[in-house]
Amino acid sequence: MKTAQPHATSINCTTLSPAAAEKTGATPAAATLPIAATPTASTPVYANAAGVLAQAQEEQAFPEALRDALYHTIFSRRDVRGQFKPDPVPDAVLSRLLTAAHFAPSVGFMQPWSFLLLRDLARRQGVHDLFLQANEEARARFGSDQGRLYSRIKLEGILESPLNLVVTCDRDRAGPVVLGRTHIPTMDLFSTVCAVQNLWLAARAEGLGVGWVSIFDPQRVHAHLGLPPQVEVVAYLCLGYVRHFESQPELETLGWRHRLDLAELVYEDAWGQAAPASLQTQLRQDQARAAKERRL
Repeated sequence: MKTAQPHATSINCTTLSPAAAEKTGATPAAATLPIAATPTASTPVYANAAGVLAQAQEEQAFPEALRDALYHTIFSRRDVRGQFKPDPVPDAVLSRLLTAAHFAPSVGFMQPWSFLLLRDLARRQGVHDLFLQANEEARARFGSDQGRLYSRIKLEGILESPLNLVVTCDRDRAGPVVLGRTHIPTMDLFSTVCAVQNLWLAARAEGLGVGWVSIFDPQRVHAHLGLPPQVEVVAYLCLGYVRHFESQPELETLGWRHRLDLAELVYEDAWGQAAPASLQTQLRQDQARAAKERRL
């Protein structure tokens, strides 16, 4: 009895990108390549079709315009505190932001986040009062020069923004034992931060500013919001349309700190062992271009 062979299909190179067709030596207009439709133990899909494999590899990368848009969003993101407009955030836009956050990676697919929307002014006023108390305590910790500069910096937009968003982490959402959290118990908190970053970048793409408020006693905010004991506040965000986005991070403009040289932060094979000179050169070129042009 004969063993059935996998059916072979011809794929016309017109389906290939020009670069993929060029790698096969074929002309996009005429050449065809055989490809096994059903893989076998010894013949993986695409193994006998170098051009198709090249195309599949190429298609893992986004088109240039999408890549540029992604990098532009990353380099244009700002922590917004004082430029908020009173315009409400439409539900359709808010839904897109929350959906982006919900598609963040999470340890053990735990998805530990929840999102508490705060529009009520009295609720926000309570959080603002807690911020004011903590802010005085924080200012006192800095020396005289930094303390004076600290007093000039606006560090929240709790009452000015039309919407406050509390991003929380439910430490018990997936039970006591979570895949990937067995040895690093804070992985669920890190996962929630990934959701915050997703939301922040999506907001920038939508023309919305986001400001992360972190100067308050977390236990007192937890009590003020009436959260369950197993739920932790990871991020308190001020959200809304803004009059403008700063060209640089505000703390950099004010001279609080400057962006570090990325090339000095990348090591190879051992801590403190510098990366190859060629990579250092490329890193410095990319960092300078990102800062100046907000693209790569």
